[in-house]
Amino acid sequence: MVLVFLATGFEEIEAISTIDILRRAGIKVKTVSITGKKRVSGAHGIDIVADMLFDKIPLNADALVLPGGMPGTLNLKAHQGLCTLLLSFANRKDKTLAAICAAPSIFGELGLLKNKKATCYPGFEDQLTNAKVSRKSVVRDGNIITANGPGHAMDFALKIV
Repeated sequence: MVLVFLATGFEEIEAISTIDILRRAGIKVKTVSITGKKRVSGAHGIDIVADMLFDKIPLNADALVLPGGMPGTLNLKAHQGLCTLLLSFANRKDKTLAAICAAPSIFGELGLLKNKKATCYPGFEDQLTNAKVSRKSVVRDGNIITANGPGHAMDFALKIV
């Protein structure tokens, strides 16, 4: 099961494309609101009703996905429970962490990118702390997948598949 986390100001293309492609591939996907409410507003005013709230997430997830967008990325980064969950997944080879656009900066801040290749939205490279920054649109290094923005959301989702 893949969990896609939604915070106020998420990038709609990155979230919805990923959810759609994963579901079309037959992968079970659940959307998770970190806002305390199931209805979450995206960066461009599109509301999504999440499947569940953060405090109800299942413990058997195989992958955690972070769409970017602003201020969505900042809101994800500020959620301590999510950061703790990301850290618990980081060293597990059987789990995948994926982030797109500005959201790979969260992995950088948490120290998850040390000596790993990663990409992000142009201008956020300095926040990929200790990463080997790549200019590729989508990068997989071990159990971490990163992508550079909404124009590559489909490629990002296909890499997760």
